[in-house]
Amino acid sequence: MRPFNYQQDFDNIDFRTHPEWYQVGRGEQGVLLVQPYKREILPHWRFKDVESARHSAEQIYALFEAYRRQDDFVGMDMARKFIQMGYTRARRYANHPGGRKYDAQRNLLPFKLDQKKAAAADIFKRYWDRIRADEDYLRRKRSHQQRYG
Repeated sequence: MRPFNYQQDFDNIDFRTHPEWYQVGRGEQGVLLVQPYKREILPHWRFKDVESARHSAEQIYALFEAYRRQDDFVGMDMARKFIQMGYTRARRYANHPGGRKYDAQRNLLPFKLDQKKAAAADIFKRYWDRIRADEDYLRRKRSHQQRYG
């Protein structure tokens, strides 16, 4: 896998029109850069508590399925990234009050579990696992990576 290209002109590229310029990358790379998907998905992304996480994950997964129906792999992958980011951010807040893992000297702050945030993270994790096991998504991902890197 080639390194993620953060030097692209993300402000001016429409990745729906130019899916060949989209890189899957590792994990959540590019999740807050790739348009028009950021604009379409970000308003639904919430993880404050269980109810907002549930509503958010359902809405983003519905977008994932809508992108699938439109044969839009980039949209599918961006929805996956937002769901993954819902998990990772909720998990960070579950483990560290305020979401900060390190102090000003880069020392790891104490772990303190917030059960509500952990439950919110679990909701996103179930959707993320569902996508990672989706054979159609995985086939499309392999195809995109083979075609465009």
